[in-house]
Amino acid sequence: MTATDTTPEARKASGTPLLEVKDLTVRFPTYDGLVQAVSDLSYTVEAGTTLGIVGESGSGKSVSSMAVLGLHDTRSAQISGSIKFNGQEIIGMSENDMRKLRGNEVAMVFQDPLTALHPFYSIGKQIIEGYRIHNNVSKKQARARAIEMLGLVGIPQPQTRVDDFPHQFSGGMRQRAMIAMSLVNNPDLIICDEPTTALDVTVQAQILDLLQKLQREFNSAIIMITHDLGVIAEIADEVLVMYGGRAVEYGVTREVLTRPEMPYTWGLLSSVPDVAGISDVLVPIPGTPPSLLNPPTGCSFHPRCTFVSQVPDNLCVTTLPVLERSSTGSSEHLSRCHLRDPAAIYETEIAPIVAPDRTESPA
Repeated sequence: MTATDTTPEARKASGTPLLEVKDLTVRFPTYDGLVQAVSDLSYTVEAGTTLGIVGESGSGKSVSSMAVLGLHDTRSAQISGSIKFNGQEIIGMSENDMRKLRGNEVAMVFQDPLTALHPFYSIGKQIIEGYRIHNNVSKKQARARAIEMLGLVGIPQPQTRVDDFPHQFSGGMRQRAMIAMSLVNNPDLIICDEPTTALDVTVQAQILDLLQKLQREFNSAIIMITHDLGVIAEIADEVLVMYGGRAVEYGVTREVLTRPEMPYTWGLLSSVPDVAGISDVLVPIPGTPPSLLNPPTGCSFHPRCTFVSQVPDNLCVTTLPVLERSSTGSSEHLSRCHLRDPAAIYETEIAPIVAPDRTESPA
């Protein structure tokens, strides 16, 4: 493949997405058996757009994204399927080629910057190292680039703070430094693994605004891994809901969040507290996530689903539903469920809880 084949214009003309994950499966052999962390996962990400991946802990969100970066040790992980970035197949790529890609064209912002950043090196030195690995520049030029990036992400007095160590930064500033490090080489794709989880709400909003601003400036695609549907609603163009290592709902964010068709997605929406105080109803999902070592038969959500009785022939227990076009017929909305008319169930039973009538005037 020539260099011109991977330009945004060429991809758009050919209909090739920036990132295309197809039938990705990741398994880990253990003494107790085979852990099926991710099973038959498929999604695409276009340049300049944001995909939100949401689900409970253990649903396969981070494992699937680490596969995109080639961070799994193939000696202890069984990986199959296809991951194509800029038309290049990542699965099976040599470690040398993967290093050229990682941090340069694809970067990651980790959940806890205090553990992701090296405590013995200054913030600036770590950014400089990442920049010089992929660019033939002097230390002076790399330092200037590090200062530029720290200023770009809102670090005050970047000329001075560039020499500070991670413990001298606040949590929000460390996360900003991580974003600066991920963007220093102008990557086409940034994977954010719950980057706002440990931050207070005001700093969360600042970080999300910063990511959106930088995305517009660099035209980078973003994969936002989170358990917060509020974050998804705020910044994601598309959302992928994962459960038990599989995609259970996938589509345009507005469509999925306003007309969800998978009971697990309903449960996530019903579990979000109403901070406005209009409704005090909070409906948690019963039970616990499935074991990936011994996953349930059929639909992985059926042990926790309250609608199993509405599906004939015990299909939820015996047969894995296919991820297919929703009952509304939207080509931009896929769901994995045996329910015949989930839209009607949602509108009558779930929506009144998730989105109560707010047309009445307050008392």
